Amino acid sequence: MPTNTAPVKWAQRSDSLYVTISLPDVKDETITLTDAKLVFTGKSNNNEYACDFEFFKGCKAETSTYKVLPRSIQMHIMKAEEEEEFWPRLLKDKAAEKNQVKVDWDKYVDEDEEEEAGGFDTSGLEGGQGMMPGMGGMGGMPGMPGMGGPGGPGGMDMEALMAQMGGMGGMEEMMAKMKNDLENKGGGEEEADSDDDDLPDLEES
Repeated sequence: MPTNTAPVKWAQRSDSLYVTISLPDVKDETITLTDAKLVFTGKSNNNEYACDFEFFKGCKAETSTYKVLPRSIQMHIMKAEEEEEFWPRLLKDKAAEKNQVKVDWDKYVDEDEEEEAGGFDTSGLEGGQGMMPGMGGMGGMPGMPGMGGPGGPGGMDMEALMAQMGGMGGMEEMMAKMKNDLENKGGGEEEADSDDDDLPDLEES
């Protein structure tokens, strides 16, 4: 089966790239991101697709994320800190860029409009996977959304769960105390009622 070139579109901000592989219902995907390259293989509608791109400048693979969605694969790729500026193109190879990559006009902004436009909306990538250099889609990145790595939401969830459990124990003790108080109060009322019953006898005598 011949391998087709995966259709890719992109947009950028000074600190990051937003890359979309426009394929629906992707299966058996392999995504490998390094600080210099993006390599993808996968199947869509029983056809095989691939791309092997060398970026125009350096990226930070360890802080980049991606998510496989029903209609596409979307990636938020962070530029290397020393490269935080607008790039003239996505790929180092001009010919490959012309033949394989398109601008994502839905996310595109001019460099002088970036401050007004703000950063990318990455809400659709929540729960996505982190990408470690050369390791493809590896999750568990520290502090990454939805990753559950050290210092990430997973650790905080456990602490919150323990606190909640402790709070439940305290609630049980409180309920038990209230129950005892009510029983004691009830007993006192019964004694008071019995005293009241005795009063008319005293008056009659």
